Amino acid sequence: MENESAIPALGALAQATRLDVFRLLVRHEPDGLAAGEIARQLDVPQNTMSAHLGILARAGLVRSERYSRSIIYRADLDALRALMLFLVKDCCEGRAELCHPLADELLACRAA
Repeated sequence: MENESAIPALGALAQATRLDVFRLLVRHEPDGLAAGEIARQLDVPQNTMSAHLGILARAGLVRSERYSRSIIYRADLDALRALMLFLVKDCCEGRAELCHPLADELLACRAA
């Protein structure tokens, strides 16, 4: 990942509702959620939710698929992984032992 991809992704997540949407979608992987259900769960008007989902999609953080009359949104976990690796790529100036607490926490999340 390069700055040109990371900046829109970070910008998309730098807004409270969009961050809530992304976290909700991560919790509902791999099934995803319909746009209306996301709006309902977060108590956000559907037209406002559509705008937020569009920003997240353009940033590459969510994917959508149409099923009948619904659009199902999913978090793009590969994009999240790439963003996190981008942020910590040069972690601690190559002193990997300083990054172990972060790595340990991430592994604990995976096991939970």
